[in-house]
Amino acid sequence: MIRVLENEFYYLDNFQRVLDWIGERYRDLLDEDELAFIGAFPAQPRNARALFVRMVMRKGDLFRASKLDYPEIGCPVEAFAPLLAAGWVESDPVLALDELFDLLSKPELAAAFRAHLATPQLKNARKAEQLEALRLAFGESRPYSAWRPDSPEPLVRILVKPLCERLRLIFFGNLSQDWTEFVLSDLGMFRFEQVDISQASRGFRSRADVDHYLRLHACKERFRAGEALDDVVRDLPAHAFDNDWLAGRREKLLFQLAQGYEKLKDWDNAHALYTRCRFPGARGRAIRVLEKHERFDEAYALFQLAQAAPESEAERQHLARIGPRLARRLGHARLAARRAAPIERLDLRLPMPNGEWWVEGVVRAHLERGEAPVFYVENALANSLFGLLCWRAVFAAIPGAFFHPFHRGPADLYSPDFHQRRSAEFGACLAELDDGRYRDSIRRTYRDKAGIASPFVYWGALNDELLELALACIPATHLRKWCERILADVRANHTGFPDLIQFWPAEGRYTMIEVKGPGDRLQDNQLRWIDYCAAHGMPVAVCYLQWEQAT
Repeated sequence: MIRVLENEFYYLDNFQRVLDWIGERYRDLLDEDELAFIGAFPAQPRNARALFVRMVMRKGDLFRASKLDYPEIGCPVEAFAPLLAAGWVESDPVLALDELFDLLSKPELAAAFRAHLATPQLKNARKAEQLEALRLAFGESRPYSAWRPDSPEPLVRILVKPLCERLRLIFFGNLSQDWTEFVLSDLGMFRFEQVDISQASRGFRSRADVDHYLRLHACKERFRAGEALDDVVRDLPAHAFDNDWLAGRREKLLFQLAQGYEKLKDWDNAHALYTRCRFPGARGRAIRVLEKHERFDEAYALFQLAQAAPESEAERQHLARIGPRLARRLGHARLAARRAAPIERLDLRLPMPNGEWWVEGVVRAHLERGEAPVFYVENALANSLFGLLCWRAVFAAIPGAFFHPFHRGPADLYSPDFHQRRSAEFGACLAELDDGRYRDSIRRTYRDKAGIASPFVYWGALNDELLELALACIPATHLRKWCERILADVRANHTGFPDLIQFWPAEGRYTMIEVKGPGDRLQDNQLRWIDYCAAHGMPVAVCYLQWEQAT
């Protein structure tokens, strides 16, 4: 923290770092305005550059001088001058009434519209009600000075914020990360693995990639805002992108739009989008929509096609439910049900505790009365063991996997070829399970990488005791099976693990326990993991908890 606080212009240095990074790696993707901005920015006075970055990092594009009080910058009016000359901000901008209401407080609005808000009813009304009352009389936009002729305070609008947002997108490869990543990293709140990022590693390979991302993002925001689905779908880029992770974003949005149509019971449009979509689960939803639309023959034909080559365990599970129902509807022969592996069942009746409690904690406390310690781990332990063992494979410097210093994991983590692109690296890691080296490797990574962000390692859930018990009691063959299944489909298989794990150190064994309280049921991903573990001889049980009735 001292390192950051000693440099009061740390945010300016970080912004310049981004510009330098982009100028070095993405110059061929930039338009004339972006290139001109990157070239001109360092030449501006430091106080102007600092104020500009402060405004870029804040919400909105309108700023009152009184709200830009930064000791290291000094007078904001002086700092505005070079920015105005560069054309990056404008003074006394034209504002709509809504924008003015966002800027001013209620007392300021009362002074500006004294004659129109004079009645006690309007004077005491909420800002939203006052705004509606003034719309008819003040429908036209006007300069800020015309709204508030008696105010000496300057107001500016930053004009190049969209340009800066594009630069942020090019650097991070997304619009979910922002400038605070630098600050949190400098403060030590987040630590990232240092990967050797080559010049060839870029999130965007062409200007078209940037434009496509922005179009997709705009469609996604409109969908979230509740805009008509037909309008969003019409503007969605229709062609396939020459960029795998960008194409994946499009497929996910297409799936979500299809779900939107399905919720509206617009079966035709839902089916049309699902059939165009390659996102996992789209084919299963298409079958379900056909069934809901009573197009049973088409649904069964698509079911047979999927059954011949299921795309995943999740789809196989879905087909096992829907197939027999369709067969009965059409009078076909009864489909043979797949026999699941037997699973141990544990039934408990316990008194309901007083105060705050959670069912997993109640069961854990009950089971821990003996000599076998119990931990609440859910998805944390198996993923963490995998992440610690395979750290060097997960963070391998594969081209395009890392393209800035703030990745929590590789950009292609959920891609179908995630494992294939690193098959040699993962093979070397898993080979350590065969000769016992894996224990020392996991301990070493746990020690050396402690606290560094990882898509698999749950640092807050690990401690020395849990790690050592896991290494002592979980056989290497079981750990290998966990790793192989996670790698088979990271998106689907990194969740669904049982809630608890119990160890018997003296016997070198363990049991995983999924806890279900009254009225709760197993979720699909939990069923798949429990079935997988049982099928491969891994000890797993489902505990059904009921409360004792008070007498």
